[in-house]
Amino acid sequence: MGEIRTPAKVKIIVGILAKEAESVNAVRSILKAHFGEEDLNLDPFPFTFTNYYKEEIGEAPVRAFFSYERLVNRESIVDIKLWTNDVELEIARENGTPGLRPVNLDPGYMTLGQFFLATTKDQRQRVYMQRGIFVEPTLYFQDGHFHAFDWTYRDYQSEKYIQYLEEVRKRLAYQMTTGRPYNQRNKK
Repeated sequence: MGEIRTPAKVKIIVGILAKEAESVNAVRSILKAHFGEEDLNLDPFPFTFTNYYKEEIGEAPVRAFFSYERLVNRESIVDIKLWTNDVELEIARENGTPGLRPVNLDPGYMTLGQFFLATTKDQRQRVYMQRGIFVEPTLYFQDGHFHAFDWTYRDYQSEKYIQYLEEVRKRLAYQMTTGRPYNQRNKK
């Protein structure tokens, strides 16, 4: 019988899909107030992988990513996804578009071996956590790089996303080894 252990804490990463960079910046401050100091961000850039969000977000949405210094227990992804859903709804109400999200928040977490996204939708590859939230293994790390599964969204297979996530992983590895955030690596 294997010994039961608490798994290592994980790094939270939130993807933001919004109409424009100003919306990303407004949400960024909400996320920072909730999660604490940022670790690494990927500034807004055009999201061109699908027009799925056209009705809610508009013709030319932008994507951005933020990771956070504070590591969390992986099961906290349930509370995080529920909270980001509430933030989306509040922004929609403030925008006068209840039912249509002008901002889409995609929280996930990273271990040294995988990147997972949280979702409310069930599919064959998703694992149910609790309270209506599933996690999907989205990328796995092997031979020094992240790789996609058959079901991985196309945008998460892109070079831009992979490069960003591999840099976040380097920071996570440093943090797990030293007990200090990467941004504090030269401080005594």
